[in-house]
Formats: sequence, structure tokens, C-alpha cells
Amino acid sequence: MKTYLRILAYARPYRRYFPLYALYALLAIIFGLLNFTLLKPLFDVIFEQVDPSELQQYAAKPEFSFTIEYFMHLFNYYFMQIADSYGKFGTLVYVCIIIVVSVFLSNLFTYLAGVLLAKVKADVIKKMRMHIFDQVSRMHIGYFTNERKGDLMSKMTNDVQEVENSVVQSLRVVFREPVTIILYFGALFFMSVKLTLFTILIIPISGAIIGGITKRLKKKAIQSQESLGRIVNILDETIGGMRVVKAFSATGYVYDKFDKETDEYSKINVSMAKRNELASPISQFLGVFVVAGILLYGGSLVLNNASDLSASEFLAYIIIFTQVLNPAKEISRAMGAVQRGLASADRIFKVVDTAPAIKDPARPKTLHHFDKSIAFNTVNFGYDQQHLVLKNIQFTLTKGKTIALVGPSGGGKSTIADLVPRFYDPTAGEVKLDGTNIREFAIDDLRKLIGIVTQESILFNDTIFNNIAFGLSEVSEAAVIEAAKIANAHEFIEQLERGYQTNIGERGSKLSGGQRQRLSIARAVLKNPPILILDEATSALDSESERLVQEALTNLMSNRTTLVIAHRLSTIQHADEILVVQNGKIVERGTHEELIRQEGLYKKLSSMQSV
Repeated sequence: MKTYLRILAYARPYRRYFPLYALYALLAIIFGLLNFTLLKPLFDVIFEQVDPSELQQYAAKPEFSFTIEYFMHLFNYYFMQIADSYGKFGTLVYVCIIIVVSVFLSNLFTYLAGVLLAKVKADVIKKMRMHIFDQVSRMHIGYFTNERKGDLMSKMTNDVQEVENSVVQSLRVVFREPVTIILYFGALFFMSVKLTLFTILIIPISGAIIGGITKRLKKKAIQSQESLGRIVNILDETIGGMRVVKAFSATGYVYDKFDKETDEYSKINVSMAKRNELASPISQFLGVFVVAGILLYGGSLVLNNASDLSASEFLAYIIIFTQVLNPAKEISRAMGAVQRGLASADRIFKVVDTAPAIKDPARPKTLHHFDKSIAFNTVNFGYDQQHLVLKNIQFTLTKGKTIALVGPSGGGKSTIADLVPRFYDPTAGEVKLDGTNIREFAIDDLRKLIGIVTQESILFNDTIFNNIAFGLSEVSEAAVIEAAKIANAHEFIEQLERGYQTNIGERGSKLSGGQRQRLSIARAVLKNPPILILDEATSALDSESERLVQEALTNLMSNRTTLVIAHRLSTIQHADEILVVQNGKIVERGTHEELIRQEGLYKKLSSMQSV
């Protein structure tokens, strides 16, 4: 119930629509009920059971009162007037016309209510999808290391869709069907209290049986959605790594892996379907069972003249009661669907309720520019509390200077760089910008001052123009072209058929590694940040591409404060300071010449690359 109420909370801004929806639904029910209340006089005409002495009491128009008796008296008054004026056949025509009109109005108001609910449903689902997307986008980088990307995608698409198809769709059932049952039972009570009490005693048994059938659906639904998440994850990994799959002739391996998971998913869904599909026929069978009981009990009363219903009234009673079966069946069907939707909602809310590890301070300090330095003061960091990957890191990067981080792979160089834009926060110690702990600034304000070029160029399936201008608004074509020129990218872009409007494919797959890297540099140039982080930006390139990219990086670094992670030591020999990082510690520091004279790890790494 708690999960259901949380879903309904998304509809709170649209509660102004509820009175109108309730009015439409109520009118649809009333006009639907009118169809069947007309059956009694219709049967009276057909079976010639109209008693003149009985009709005489309706000869005068009743005085208004807001009671069922008044409306019944008024209805019989007009019915008698029609019967007197037009005879049996005329009465039959009038009753049929009223039935057709009431059916039309019932369906019209059903349609209007459905259209109104469809708008609310679409807006609620959009709001939910945007909420989970916003939450995911706020998560720190480590969250995506621990979570499967495919499963996250499944939660944002398949689970939200399941909530739409079941829980939100059930909003119609939740209001309309119970009201329908209440109004119809009101009519039945008015017709015969004794027979309706007998009916009500049987119905709870049906509800208990249906509830038992749908009870375990939620657990199965959770298993189903988790399995679907794994399927999406396998698809994402396979398509993204298709080059490796084919290179290692692993098509059969990934096929078997996918087949195993889809088989598991199918088994779970079949198990769910068996239980879910059982609810509706059992509901219908129990409904017919109740009707049979009414026929037997009520019929015996009519035959023995012990009933307060005439034969025509009893027939009308039976027909009206059968109309209760359909909304009851809808409710039982919705109960099963809601269990599936609640299972998906639980998976969604698990993401929504995950608190971001990196947060803005309650009262962030103003940050518009970078003036002095970035300082690491006794910084320790670990992805968990037991294992530190950085220990006692201390250095100061002064404005306009360049510091290079070098050392063996896995030593902690990239982790140091990740602390500057607050992708992670230190376990101990602090990182300061112009003397203030960076945790005291708004995250967006801090990151606006930083440009990042990584070893793997992160590009999007869009045009070259939009990739260079990514994250910026109202960027002129001239500014994008100038950035591309600085990044040595303009020449190859101009050679493309559509130039800057060329779509570069998934992750820039239509471009070479060097071309992708130069677009990343152009993107950083256009942002024009005072602080740069270059994470092994030339390590995966051939000599010609490296030369072009290195020239672009030199242009980019001009008059900027730069933290460089270097794989090839030849690219950072002119750095103002070089820090040698090994096993999470700074083991050496100095200029290139100073470190060579120390004949330590840096000298060893330099000698290995010069061989």
C-alpha cells in the first residue's frame, strides 16, 4: 500500500482533474444503470403485467424531494402518461429510445473520463521517468561502477512502462468499478433487501479466493523484472563490444548466455501467467455460481409467492446483478496487474531512494573564478573504508602551472584527478581551491571551471557541431569552428561531406581515434575553463595522430592551470612539477631534470620508454 501511495503522489499536481473525472465516471455509471432499470417496465409491457390499480397511484405528478422514492414515482408517472397516450407498442418504442440514448450517454461519458485519465496517466509517467533520470544523473561515478548499466536502463524503461500499464492504468478501476458496484448494489437493495443480503454473504468468499491467487504475483514480478534487466545488460555489453565478440569468435558464447537468461525470463513469465490468468476465469465462475444461487433462492421465493419481487422485477434484478460481475472481474484482473506494477515500482524507488554520495552543501559558497591554487592537504581515499588507494597525498597546483602525474598503472593517478571535480570525495584530508575546501562550493559551479580530456574520448551519437558544443547553449558556428582549429580538427571536419553537421555514430565510431580525441579537445577549448585535467590523452594513438593531438593539447594548455596524467613521459618533460605515484603514494617529485638525477622510479620508467 505504501508503494501504491508513493506512485499516486506523482499525480498530486493533477488532482484538479479528479472532480471532473469523477463527474464523468459517475454519469457514465448512472446512465448505464438507467438502461437496466428500464427493463422492469419493458417486461411489464411485453408480459402484460401492468396492473391498472397499481398504476393509478402514479396518476398525479409527485412533489419534489431528493429521494429514490421521488425519482421512482416520477419515472412511473411519465411511464403511465406514455402508456395512456400511445399504447403498448408506443410505450415499447419510447423505452427502447431511452435505452439507446442512455447507452450513448454512458459511453460518451466513459470516453470523456478515459481521455481525461489518459492525459493524467501520461503526465504522471513522464514525471516518474524524469525523476528517476534526474536521480541517476546526480549519482557519483562510483555508483555506475557497482550497478549494471543494462539493469539501470531496464528500470528507467521497462519498469516504468510496467507501472504505467498496471498501477496507473488501475486508477480507472480503483475509482469507477467500486462506485459502479456500490450504485448497482444500491439499486438491488432498493429492489429486494432479502435477496441482496443473501448475495452479499456469498461475495466475500469470491474475494478471498481471488486475493489468494494474486498474493504471490509481486514476488514473481520482481524476479521477472530483474531477469529482464540482466537481458538488457547482456544486449548492451554484446552490442557495445561486438568487435571483440567477433574477433574472439565468441558469438556462440554470448548466444548461449543470452539464451540462458531469456529462457529463465520466459519460465518466470509463464509461471506468472498461470497464476494471473487463473484470476479472471475463477472470478467469472464464482460470479456465475452466485447468479445460480440467486436464481435458485430468489426463484423459489417467487414461485412460492414469498418474494417482494414480481416475475418481471426478478428478471430485471438478475440482469442488473450480472452487470456487477464485469466490474468485479475488472477489479480481480487489476489486483494481479497491480502486483506486477508494484514490483517494478519497488525497483524504481530503490534507485530514487539511493542518496547521492556527492552532494551540494546546504549553503554553498560563491564560486565564479579561479585565482590562486588547488591544494591537496593530507588526502586519503578508498572506495571502501578498509582499503585505501590514496595515502597522504600532498601537493599544490598554482594557477598557470602544470603538474604531471606519472607512475605504474593502478597506482592512483586517475583517482587523484577525479577528486578535483568531486567525482569522489576524500576519505580523509581535503582538496582546496583558493584556500577553500571544494566541498563548500556547489558542484556545478566547481565543474564549470574545469575542462577534462580523457584517454577514452566520450562522444555522442550526434553531429560534430553538437558534440563540440555539448553542454553549452547559444553557441555560434564561428566559436565552434575556432575551437576546432585550435584542436587541429577543422581540416578533417571540412573534408567530410556534411562538415560540422556530420553524424559521427555511436561513441564516435565513424571517426578514427585521433579524430575523436581532437573533437574532445575542441569541446574543452570551447568551454574555455581555467583548469584542465588531461588523463593520458595521447596514450592510445599512432605517431601522426599523437603529434596532431599533442599540438592541440599544447594550444589548449596555454595560459591554463593543468593537471596531466601521462603515460608517455616525453609529453610532460616541460611540466612545472612531476609527481611520481606508486601504490597510492607520491614517492618522488620534481622537474624532469631533477627526477632523472635522482635515479629513482622516474628514471627507470624513462629508460624503459627510451629503449
